Amino acid sequence: MINRISAILICLFCAFTASAQTPNPFTIGEIKILKSTMLAEERTLNIYLPDGYNDKAKYPVIYLLDGSANEDFLHIVGLVQFYNMTFNMPKTIIVGIANVDRKRDFTFPAKIEKFKKMHPVTGGSAKFIDFLEKELQPYIKANYKTNDSTYLIGQSLGGLVASEILLKKPDLFSNYIIVSPSLWWDDGALLKQAPALLTGQPDNKKWVYVSVGTEGKEMEEGAAGLVKALQNSGKKNLKIDFVPLPKENHATILHNSIYEAFNILYPYK
Repeated sequence: MINRISAILICLFCAFTASAQTPNPFTIGEIKILKSTMLAEERTLNIYLPDGYNDKAKYPVIYLLDGSANEDFLHIVGLVQFYNMTFNMPKTIIVGIANVDRKRDFTFPAKIEKFKKMHPVTGGSAKFIDFLEKELQPYIKANYKTNDSTYLIGQSLGGLVASEILLKKPDLFSNYIIVSPSLWWDDGALLKQAPALLTGQPDNKKWVYVSVGTEGKEMEEGAAGLVKALQNSGKKNLKIDFVPLPKENHATILHNSIYEAFNILYPYK
């Protein structure tokens, strides 16, 4: 009898132990594969849906460049969750655009020979911008409950292509968060075009946040030059926040910079 009880107890213990050790998946989003005609390749999207996401509400969307799981996606999701929980940030969808070749996608064709030699596989930003406009945004609008509030976040070369979109197709997004933009590309060609590009733009409501750390003369002057061009554009509906972060460098700036951007939008009360 004792042996039978012991055997039963051992079986129950083993069953309980096995059950306790069975892991439950911890997920913060979903992965979608979008076949792009514009880019002639498949693109991975990491998508965060806020807690309580449902078909009755409509949500703002953050489009995140460098949005791979091993790049910036997790960091931005964490900040959005924090600001939604602690501050007054609305629940927001995040679309992380995983990279295939960021130098190709985030740069316009260089005219100066040294840039061509340094980075031979570049100059594809026009196709990438078409992908954002004609494939990605329509896909997100068709498959998720979105409103008209959109954000584009880009750092470094991502900040360069975000600046290009702001100057050439400004209404593609309603808010731009541009961190350490690589406006030195092709000897500052985009920055030199900025005043003329801004002159032809409609004066639509838009928010632009620009930030830079202690990252060298070219990077710092480029960010300041972009802000100056925007400030001198005469656009009354353009709100600009320039937040230098001198304690940060190119490796450390992103997380703190996005924190400061959200703090401007949704200050603690």
